[in-house]
Amino acid sequence: MNFSEVFKLSSQLCRFSPDGKYLASCVQYRLVVRDVSSLQVLQLYTCLDQIQHLEWSADSLFILCAMYKRGLVQVWSLEQPEWHCRIDEGSAGLVASCWSPDGRHILNTTEFHLRITVWSLCTKSVSYIKYPKACQQGVAFSRDGRYLALAERRDCKDYVSIFVCSNWQLLRHFDTDTQDLAGIEWAPNGCVLAAWDTCLEYKILLYSLDGRLLAAYCAYEWSLGIKSVAWSPSSQFLAVGSYDGKVRVLNHVTWKVLTELGHPTAISDPRVVVYKEAEKGPQGTLGRPVCPPPRTAESKYEIASAPVSLQTLKPAADRANPKIGVGALAFSPDNYFLATRNDNVPNAVWIWDVRRLRLFVVLEHLSPVRSFQWDPQQPRLAICTGSSKVYLWSPAGCVSVQVPGEGDFQVLSLCWHLNGDAVALFSKDHFCLCFLEMEEGVGTALGPLGNHT
Repeated sequence: MNFSEVFKLSSQLCRFSPDGKYLASCVQYRLVVRDVSSLQVLQLYTCLDQIQHLEWSADSLFILCAMYKRGLVQVWSLEQPEWHCRIDEGSAGLVASCWSPDGRHILNTTEFHLRITVWSLCTKSVSYIKYPKACQQGVAFSRDGRYLALAERRDCKDYVSIFVCSNWQLLRHFDTDTQDLAGIEWAPNGCVLAAWDTCLEYKILLYSLDGRLLAAYCAYEWSLGIKSVAWSPSSQFLAVGSYDGKVRVLNHVTWKVLTELGHPTAISDPRVVVYKEAEKGPQGTLGRPVCPPPRTAESKYEIASAPVSLQTLKPAADRANPKIGVGALAFSPDNYFLATRNDNVPNAVWIWDVRRLRLFVVLEHLSPVRSFQWDPQQPRLAICTGSSKVYLWSPAGCVSVQVPGEGDFQVLSLCWHLNGDAVALFSKDHFCLCFLEMEEGVGTALGPLGNHT
C-alpha cells in the first residue's frame, strides 16, 4: 500500500472520471485534471467563481462545474481545451446541476424548484420540465440511461413522471400514495422504481416502468419511519433502514420482508467476529513509553471475545433529525455482504452475510464513522472516521492504516477508483491517493487469510 503526496482541495470536490483515466479536483475557482497513474497535471481550467459542484460526463470527455451563487454552469472539454460552454440561468437562479446519461445534455434546477431546464450541448436547444419536487432524492436516471424518473409536487399532491432521455418526451405520469415523497431510486436492472415517504410515515412503494403499483410496504405506524434505502447490485433485494434501528430486506419476487436485521448493542453470538480498534502503545527502551508521544497514535484491530458491549449515543430528544436509526447502508458488488451504520451506535460498522441472512462482522472504532464505501470490484470495504487513518475490511481480515505526511490529515470522506486499485482520501482542504497493489490480491493490503490484525 502506497500513498501519493497531498494536494490542495476545496469542498471535497474531487472525482475520478468514469473511464478511470483521470482525476478532477477543484481549488476554489480552478479546475485541475490529472492523470490517475502519474498524477501529472494534464489540464488547468479557470472558472468565473468558486466551484460548488463538479461532475464528469458519462464518456469522460466533458466536465461540468456549477457555481450556484451566481447561477452559472461552465463545461470544459478534455479533448479540446480551448472549447468551453457557459450556461447562465440568470434571475431564475440555480440550486442543482447534473449531466444526462448521454453526456450531451445538462439538467439545471432553478431556485425554489420552479422548473428543470434541459440544455443540449449539440443543438443548443432548451427544454423545460415543470413542478420538480424539492426532496432528498427527486431525480433518478435508470442504470442503462434510457429513462429519467422525476418526483413532482403539484396541487398539494405527489407525482412521479418518467421521461425518455433520448428526446425528453413524457412516457408515464402517475400519482404516488405518499404524504410527502422523500426520494425515488431505480433498481439497477431498470425494471422497478422505489419511492418512499417522509420520515414521519413509514411507507415504501414499488412501481413498474409503466407506472403500475407492484407493492407497498409499511413496517409500523405512528413513529419515525424510513431513513435510508439501498438496492442490491443484482436488483434481487431492497434494503430499507429505519429509525427503529432495523434494516428490513425485501425480496424482488413477492416484495415481502425476507428478514429483519437488528442492531443490538450487546453481541453474544460466538459466530460474530467483533473487531475493536485499539491504539498501539509505543514503547521505548526497557518498556518505557516514548517521550514525547507521537503526533497521532497508530492503531490496530483487536478481536473482542463475546459477549461484547458497543458504545452507544443517547440522542437529544428535543432536536430535529435525531442521531438514531440506520443512516447508511450499502451492498457489496458481489451481493454477498451488506454494510450498515446505526447512528446511535456511531463508532460501529455492521457487516451482514446476505447469503445466510445473519450478522457476520462488527467493526468498532475509536471515533464515529463518517463514511464507508465498497470496492467496486470485490468485497472490500473502506472506512473513515475523521481521524488520520483509513480502515479496510475484507473476508480475509481487516487493517488500520495511518495516512503518512506532515500535519494531521483527517480523512472525512473517501472514494474508490473504478478498478479498485486506489482510494481517494479527502480532508477539509486536501486530498491524497492510497494505492493498493492488485496483482498480489487482497492479501497485500489486509494480510494473509486468517490474519485479523
